[in-house]
Amino acid sequence: MPKLDESLLTGLPPFSLLERVQIREILDQAVSRRYVEGTTIFGEGHDADRFYLLLDGYLRVVRTTPGGDQIIVLHISPGQLFGIAPALQRDTYPASAIAAAESIALSWPVRVWDDFTSRYPGFASESYKTLGQRLGQIQETLTEMATQAVEKRVACALLRMVHQSGRKTDKGIEIAFPVTRQNISDMTGTTLHTVSRLLSAWQKEGIVESTRKHIVVTDPHALVVLSEA
Repeated sequence: MPKLDESLLTGLPPFSLLERVQIREILDQAVSRRYVEGTTIFGEGHDADRFYLLLDGYLRVVRTTPGGDQIIVLHISPGQLFGIAPALQRDTYPASAIAAAESIALSWPVRVWDDFTSRYPGFASESYKTLGQRLGQIQETLTEMATQAVEKRVACALLRMVHQSGRKTDKGIEIAFPVTRQNISDMTGTTLHTVSRLLSAWQKEGIVESTRKHIVVTDPHALVVLSEA
């Protein structure tokens, strides 16, 4: 792959606490790959042979319930590690990672994980901090699905995506990656019909604009109020 300049990564976990020479050592062992939207980078339960850093794009993390339903438990933004099964002391991936948009990721063989975490303390501390935050986000999502009304769950899911990837436009705040009504259904444990009914109602009220794979929140305050209802 073209040689990446380590200065591009100095502000990203898990590189933010490392010296440039250390970043160079890590980058020299990486493989870069581009993934088109919809590509499964790895599947739940598959052997964890590599771990990854997302350079560009967005990912969906999907888990399968005992009943066979798929739930989107998390989105991953650029600059984050993913597929870090060794940090969980697992030899298989606990969930699937799917490209939500065209994405570019670096990856390393899992056999170097122990070497990285022992040789580069900053890599280890930032990696485990990211893992802790991610587990907290997953727990929050699952708790919402178990305890909250559908309208509130959908509002919370939209706000999470806005906070993670939102960009201002003339119409409001646009979610930066493609998202369908089925995706939102998979995030909130509800039906496609219910999500479509809510988004249509919110569009009439001027809270969102929803088209195919594209959502703009036109009244963020109203969505926050719905999420706290």
